[in-house]
Amino acid sequence: KILSFKEALIHLDVSESFLYKLTSKRKITFSKPNGGKIYFKKIDLDRWMLQNNKNSIDVLEDNIMNQLKQNVR
Repeated sequence: KILSFKEALIHLDVSESFLYKLTSKRKITFSKPNGGKIYFKKIDLDRWMLQNNKNSIDVLEDNIMNQLKQNVR
């Protein structure tokens, strides 16, 4: 799905200036056909929002336990 700049603002729940900063610094993927309006693929916006995941303590503990079990073998 393709989103306009205004739709992307709503989807990301960010300010206009912040989204412009992301595009000007090329921190987020966008299209600008014929040098006009800016458009985004929803999947690219979702990917940007989900970057830098922080695992819960439960997940971290499970990872540690699994590593310890593997090291014992």
